[in-house]
Amino acid sequence: MTTPSPALIRETFPVGPLQCNCTIIGDPITKKAIVVDPGGNPDLIMARLDAHGLKVVSIIHTHAHLDHFLASGQMKEKTGATLHLHKEDQFLWDNLEMQCQMFGVPYTPVPSPDRWLSDDEELACGCGVALHTPGHTPGSMSFWFSEAKLLIAGDTLFRRGVGRTDLWGGDQATIVRSIKQRLYTLDEDATVVTGHGPDTRLGDEMRENPFVRA
Repeated sequence: MTTPSPALIRETFPVGPLQCNCTIIGDPITKKAIVVDPGGNPDLIMARLDAHGLKVVSIIHTHAHLDHFLASGQMKEKTGATLHLHKEDQFLWDNLEMQCQMFGVPYTPVPSPDRWLSDDEELACGCGVALHTPGHTPGSMSFWFSEAKLLIAGDTLFRRGVGRTDLWGGDQATIVRSIKQRLYTLDEDATVVTGHGPDTRLGDEMRENPFVRA
């Protein structure tokens, strides 16, 4: 009889001035971790990694709006982890200082991404895949962990809501298509970690989301 593999370590908590959800995903065996969207409070993120005994190897971004990156540079400096983003959001990453000025948020310089994420790419730790889900931004990504039935949707899908499309590069028809074709085809029982606010269940959104029904 095979022993089931231990469950992924997952902790999500709001960070930064705009309360972006940052998620730590850790491999319980190797103790390697991914940090998704470190939008501020680098000391808090490091403390949570330490509490789980995890070492972060990659910092991945669902997209390049200011509130999802504010601690990325400091996290890279502290850990040596690589920064990952989809290439189509490079124009937003290159204008992070301008974004901060627009929203009145202090800017902390962030280096260029080390790697460009691609659709269906396997993530570090071998525990999930990246899905290109444009619409909120051209390079918006979601991250799917099938064994854990966990979807990190960034600002693409919210509890009974969808991401806004009135910012740089946003497109309403595209976000609807991404949700229907890429997200609503996944396991209905999956937990959805949203970019802001509470988790939701994918099947509930498929049936009850007023903006996009399956």
